[in-house]
Amino acid sequence: MHTILVIEDEEDIAELVAFNLRRNEFNVELAHDGIQGLAKAKEVKPDLIVLDVMMPGIDGFRVFKELKKDASARTIPVIMLTARGQTEDRIQGLELGAEDYMTKPFSPKELVLRIKNLLKRSTRKISGNELVCGPFRFVKNTLQFFLDGKQEELTATEFKLLIYLCERQNAAQSRHSLLMDVMGYSGDVHSRTLDTHMKRLRRKLGVHADLIETVRGVGYQVKLPS
Repeated sequence: MHTILVIEDEEDIAELVAFNLRRNEFNVELAHDGIQGLAKAKEVKPDLIVLDVMMPGIDGFRVFKELKKDASARTIPVIMLTARGQTEDRIQGLELGAEDYMTKPFSPKELVLRIKNLLKRSTRKISGNELVCGPFRFVKNTLQFFLDGKQEELTATEFKLLIYLCERQNAAQSRHSLLMDVMGYSGDVHSRTLDTHMKRLRRKLGVHADLIETVRGVGYQVKLPS
């Protein structure tokens, strides 16, 4: 059974989420503030964290940054919850490295489905163990990524997006394919989320960012020099 840590200061929302997760055979740990959430993340080492943004004291963004500093917690996928519904908040969470977000009020059933999809993506087996693509090297079974021989940190979604493009290098991949096959979304309504992941990924690639090309009207491709 997967363990989900829910960090949410509104106890009624936390209990509602926990109830729906337990009905779907997840183990659930609850924390009602950022400090308690950080401690539980390091102690329990959950498979996924549901993290509220607006909390008193230490907000969700601060909690997320602290998690990324800890070697035992930095690879845990995070879904952020925001009550504001503002694009800037959602983009900030994704740029920090969150795998997904939901805006309050939300459907607990949809949250459970997103958690299942994210865990499925994170644990999916990829055939073969290594792939080299230009300056990129992927170790698939450990999700390690090397850029010009130096290991760099990518989130699970960033890793899957980049390796998907590299395995199909010099061929444009549609936004729909990337959203559905890599990110687990059933439609194109999350196109902005895809763009945010790509923007953050390019930033991490530094001088090699231009190897990821935007193909207008189609999607993206990794284009290697001939």
